Amino acid sequence: MSDVREEALKSKAWPFEEARRVLKRYAKGAPEKGYVLFETGYGPSGLPHIGTFGEVARTTMIKKAFETISDIPTRLICFSDDLDGMRKVPGNVPNQEALAEHLQKPLTSVPDPFGTHESFGHHNNAMLRRFLDTFGFEYEFYSATEFYRSGQFDEILKRAVDKYDDIMAIMLKSLREERRQTYSIFLPIHPETGRVLYVPMKKVCTETYTVTFDDEDGKEWTLPVTGGNVKLQWKPDFGARWAALEVDFEMYGKDHSTNTPIYDGICRVLGVPAPEHFTYELFLDENGQKISKSSGNGVSIDEWLTYASTESLAYFMYQKPKTAKRMHFDVIPKAVDEYHQQLRAYRTQDLKTQLNNPVWHIHGGDVPQSDMVVPFSMLLNLASASSAEDKETMWGFINKYAPNATPDTHPGMDQAAGFAVRYFNDFVKPAKEFRLPTDQERAALQDLADALKSPEAALAAIAKKNEIAGSTDPLPEANFADEEFLQSVVFAIGKIHGFEPLRAWFSAIYEVLLGASQGPRFGGFIALYGVEDTIALIEKALAGELA
Repeated sequence: MSDVREEALKSKAWPFEEARRVLKRYAKGAPEKGYVLFETGYGPSGLPHIGTFGEVARTTMIKKAFETISDIPTRLICFSDDLDGMRKVPGNVPNQEALAEHLQKPLTSVPDPFGTHESFGHHNNAMLRRFLDTFGFEYEFYSATEFYRSGQFDEILKRAVDKYDDIMAIMLKSLREERRQTYSIFLPIHPETGRVLYVPMKKVCTETYTVTFDDEDGKEWTLPVTGGNVKLQWKPDFGARWAALEVDFEMYGKDHSTNTPIYDGICRVLGVPAPEHFTYELFLDENGQKISKSSGNGVSIDEWLTYASTESLAYFMYQKPKTAKRMHFDVIPKAVDEYHQQLRAYRTQDLKTQLNNPVWHIHGGDVPQSDMVVPFSMLLNLASASSAEDKETMWGFINKYAPNATPDTHPGMDQAAGFAVRYFNDFVKPAKEFRLPTDQERAALQDLADALKSPEAALAAIAKKNEIAGSTDPLPEANFADEEFLQSVVFAIGKIHGFEPLRAWFSAIYEVLLGASQGPRFGGFIALYGVEDTIALIEKALAGELA
């Protein structure tokens, strides 16, 4: 057994814990089908949202963890429920009036409001695949429409007829009395209108595998359950699909958790063991509301990738999956910087710690090196101070800090510089609010500018701070290229001017110089922005040119 496998079998990282649960299913040997099947489901009633992406990302992490602890082959299926009837017109698509006349039709029978694909379902499926391909997921795409109509589902549908009473017994326990009177696990698709019908069954025939029902106009029909003429209600469909594909693992959101016994029970009635599950907490928008495909609230996948890398998004998805996450634009800079912190830490960690590091799971064990010589949060403040409109301007400052870095040698840094300019202009700049300094702050800022004009003045400030504190510490070597020395100077000025607590001094710096309530470690900012440019920035603020 390799060291990696041995350590992974003990790791407390949640993907390994889930992978070990799946492996227990096959303690006596590989499954008869020859592989372990991971599945994710997608309801294409609206444009794919970031929660869908997160589900595939997390499942992929568990799949990779499983491959690390087992030699059993694996597959990942992304299943689209595109035969579902369109219950309402999504609020974030064009041509809504034209869609209204197609309510209750399968999504793959509804015209594409964007005019680019065969149907609305096909359009949303293409969007999902494009997003997943952007990240490089390895998956097989399954369409419910094709699954039903091709006959792949026929055997399980027949079995559902044979076990109709048993499945109905499971379902009826979960329904209100009035719903029980008309409920059926089967939803016929009307031969003339093409609509998915929610009507009671007059007869379910085990000899012919047909269902008989009256449509909404009272006309009686008899249809075979096979060939895409009938689909299953969504809860029975969950369990039946697991049985048909012999799914071993599927995760879903907390809103499904109360249905787990129903899904599992139906799968078992159909003769197949239920899969392992993982229930994750929901994604919320900035107002604490659940993110919805139809309303389009929260951050979309495209929006995140406009301002940050796919890896930063995967890092966000890895963190605490059983904790509800607010999914809004403010979380992006933090995710970027924390991802790169973990990348840098990975190189110095032992194997046990590496397997618990999020970047191992994001990259499937093949972890790259970080080339971010400047934190993303610092880039945002740099863009703010310099009013940068392009990443070339940013590189002028980056090279003061890291002279040997170039866009070619540091492509991640180059990409981040472009992201930072875009994020700054779209989110930070509109919210910037400068203020004039108080008398105390004005005096301190003037002293800071003076201290940055010569090494002697900087050392004098530190010496005065030591004198006030009664410290006998030796003075550091004066070095304006060293962010630690610059931070000591900023700290000294705050102490000299009696800011209590000292964070009030740093808040003043951010609010007066950067127009923000919080900001970077200011010594690092001076090193990056440049001493001369920082002096000029302070003088502008003191002259009232910023507020």
